[in-house]
Amino acid sequence: MKPIVPAEGCRLLTEVRHSVFFGTALEYLLHRLGTRRLVLVGQVTEQCILYSALDAYLRHFPVVVPTDAVAHIYEEPGAAACTMMERNLDVELTTAAECLR
Repeated sequence: MKPIVPAEGCRLLTEVRHSVFFGTALEYLLHRLGTRRLVLVGQVTEQCILYSALDAYLRHFPVVVPTDAVAHIYEEPGAAACTMMERNLDVELTTAAECLR
């Protein structure tokens, strides 16, 4: 399988803490761009993905997490984080292939 990489010309923002919203201008940029949903990928599911999903939820952004495009440190907390995001934050869990359709 080919790795998922940003398309040429994509905007990139460096995450400096566990949530991509912490200490960044992401919320402002997303509103300026008219963003309707966020797709969170990367690592670590039970920390960075979960905290970023929570911050997005608090800012009223719908979130999608392709479970095959995130990585956990520990399997059980990673699975629990996915369950929590789905149940409590209304996160859509799907696959990377479905996100690219």
